Amino acid sequence: MSMASTSPPPSILSFIEIATSISQLHQAHAFMLKTGHFRNSFTASRLLTKATNLPISSPDNLSYALSVFTHIEEPNSYIYNTIIRAYSNSPFPQLALIIFLKMLNSVNKVFPDKYTFTFIVKACATMGNVKQGEQVHGLVKKVGLEEDVYVYNTLIHMYAKCGCFGVSRGMIDCLVEDDVIAWNALLSVYVEKGLFELARELFDEMPVRNVESWNFMVSGYVNVGLVDEARKVFDEMLVKDVVSWNVMITGYTKADKFEEVLSLFEDMLRAKVKPDDCTLVNVLSACAGVGSLSQGKWVHAFIERNGIEVHDFLATALVDMYCKCGCIEKGLEVFNGTLIKDISTWNAMIAGLSNHGYLDDALKTFDELLADGIKPNEVTFVSVLSTCSQGGLLNEGRRMFDLMINEYKIQPTLVHYGCTVDLLGRFGLLEEAEELLSKLPVKEAHAIWESLLSASRSHNNVELAERIATKLLELDPRDSAGYVQLANVLASMGRWDDVREVRRKMRSEGVTKEPGCSMIEVDGVVHEFLAGEGIIL
Repeated sequence: MSMASTSPPPSILSFIEIATSISQLHQAHAFMLKTGHFRNSFTASRLLTKATNLPISSPDNLSYALSVFTHIEEPNSYIYNTIIRAYSNSPFPQLALIIFLKMLNSVNKVFPDKYTFTFIVKACATMGNVKQGEQVHGLVKKVGLEEDVYVYNTLIHMYAKCGCFGVSRGMIDCLVEDDVIAWNALLSVYVEKGLFELARELFDEMPVRNVESWNFMVSGYVNVGLVDEARKVFDEMLVKDVVSWNVMITGYTKADKFEEVLSLFEDMLRAKVKPDDCTLVNVLSACAGVGSLSQGKWVHAFIERNGIEVHDFLATALVDMYCKCGCIEKGLEVFNGTLIKDISTWNAMIAGLSNHGYLDDALKTFDELLADGIKPNEVTFVSVLSTCSQGGLLNEGRRMFDLMINEYKIQPTLVHYGCTVDLLGRFGLLEEAEELLSKLPVKEAHAIWESLLSASRSHNNVELAERIATKLLELDPRDSAGYVQLANVLASMGRWDDVREVRRKMRSEGVTKEPGCSMIEVDGVVHEFLAGEGIIL
């Protein structure tokens, strides 16, 4: 019996099936090469399939999958389809076309089937390459697969994605029987491209709609911030699935309409629709937004009661909610009890500790992050630099800023510069702060220059303060903060004539100082007071 036909042991197939990382697949691959089972096309296909379906997809996983594919001596149609599908769904759809051409020219005459064409047409749509799509369409006709409903609907979607709406609509009109999937293929592209008038016209014209049709309309309005319009469509739906509820809840969350989120979540539960991780993350975000610890605890209890696994985004949402609701202990409890943490979970915990004044613990958690081999991102360094600024940790702040740029190659944002300038300003290191800011255009870093101006005044560096104030006024002659700061600087120097000139210029430019404002919450109602308002008792 040849090596290629030797049946693989069940153990290796089971190991491949339960593998959760690329390193585990490497182990299985090595075993298969050593025992000769890689030459068995079925075993090789299982390894390839798993490599393309790992829970965490990445370019490295795809590169490994391609390596596996290229070493299979005589790939069959299933193996070709597996790798073509993977690349058609990836950021590199052009590689799907290259592999497709290899399939057409294969020595062992492997012919594309309806699945192959569905994947390759999708790749053409992703690239927006209508010429390639037309060529594939011609081949579809040649092999007699144009009447296949899945291939045909994918072609409709491809032409729409490439902007050929007339062709796409013409294909719909050629249908003998109404197919809601075909109509949805065009509707989804209208919505994706923000063509809402066309989307609404098509939606109203559709002879039959399904829940997906309605979801496209709701998500389209949500994606451009038209949540009220989205709600009108949502309320018209006779049948709603979990996606429908999630889209609407997500829309309210993005619009910071947290009360509506919580109300809609209650409606969802009353409708007996089971929430998923997406629902719970958004609801927890709403609890954090309104500071509703009791609601957040109820959601947490719901998660535990229903045996929902807490990891990644859900863990992050719980930690963030507890921290923002003032319950740092529960946030730590969730964090420490989470076995699988992504960078967002770490960031939420570090930010929570920092915001609650546990500065040493925040930096210690950052050290634990590094020790666990997690790569920090720009959000991580915002929290760390903010911690250093709050605690007046000058050397640590400098080290973190340097670590971010030189070790992790992260380009600093305005927030990173702001934290660092604030720290330097506290220690009177104004020239160092000015040199740091000189790398940014004044217009881009306007608020940070104002922060440095305030520090200059505090440390009586009149020359620098005057220079910055003049620079800010040149940039924005109607900026009241610049005038006020400049007037204060000149007053501290006893240059009263110049102070009067600054105030005269303010009047001539029609610039007025923004009044101070304070807010207080009483019995759940927020009251706002402006400086200068009379209070009647």
